[in-house]
Amino acid sequence: MKQKSKKINYAKWGYFFILPFFASFFIFSFIPLMDTIRYSFFEYYRSGIKEIGPNFIGIDNYVSLLKSDMLKYAGNTLILWIIGFIPQIVIALLLAEWFVDARLKIHGTQFFKVVIYLPNLIMASAFAMLFFTLFSTNGPINSILMSLGWLNEPIDFMGSVLGTRSLVGLMNFLMWFGNTTIMLMAAIMGISPDIFEASEIDGCNSIQRFFRITLPLIRPILAYTLINSIIGGLQMFDVPQILTNGQGNPDRTSMTLIMFLNSHLKSNNYGMAGALSVYLFIVSGILCFMVYRMVNNDDSGSKKTSLKKKRK
Repeated sequence: MKQKSKKINYAKWGYFFILPFFASFFIFSFIPLMDTIRYSFFEYYRSGIKEIGPNFIGIDNYVSLLKSDMLKYAGNTLILWIIGFIPQIVIALLLAEWFVDARLKIHGTQFFKVVIYLPNLIMASAFAMLFFTLFSTNGPINSILMSLGWLNEPIDFMGSVLGTRSLVGLMNFLMWFGNTTIMLMAAIMGISPDIFEASEIDGCNSIQRFFRITLPLIRPILAYTLINSIIGGLQMFDVPQILTNGQGNPDRTSMTLIMFLNSHLKSNNYGMAGALSVYLFIVSGILCFMVYRMVNNDDSGSKKTSLKKKRK
């Protein structure tokens, strides 16, 4: 009789190797997340040396946040994100297209990659302190402009709404456009050169090639960049916090949602902080889902049309 050969099951080793990740995620992420949601339904804060709560109050924390300046701070966060993201994605796309285009024959692309990525390696706190020093009333920027005769008196950059928001947007742009450029370069290099050669034979110019070939084919990476940027924008904290000394000046027009959350944590109001965290989680989830659906709807639509053509 023939002996049956024993089958070796390697699936259990896969579960064994991913177990540490799930264990660490459960301990350090899932449990704190559930605890944050639980605290959001409780009145729990410290008044002087007296600790109030935790007392269950239902959705009162969520209602109180809607009646507060939370929506104003959400608008501030959106404006600061737009100021930084739009130039970031536009310039990153242009640089990625230029560096990858073989016809331009740009030399030293590795050097340029290092240079544009360097700001991403600097800590945001150090970057904010640098800009605070450069653009202060007695800083080098005002001194240079006055010595050139372009100004009669120094500009108070941090004293105006436009100046403060522009500085925050400029810092976010400088810190992240290098990372975005390198990701988009990798996406464009993943496109088959045969497609570009065929477009040249068909008489396609650079603008048509960019909008009709490059952009549609790198759409998944663009969606990934947008989702990352949305999450990072909602978590914007360190740059405006240091630049405005945590006050969101002038007149709290630079106060972001995470700075608002930090103010509740400073006052030990854990219930309100938990409710605001849940709001942020829901908003980021909805926005990311919308971006994901936009990308997938286009893909599914093209697949359906191609299937219909094959059936016909």
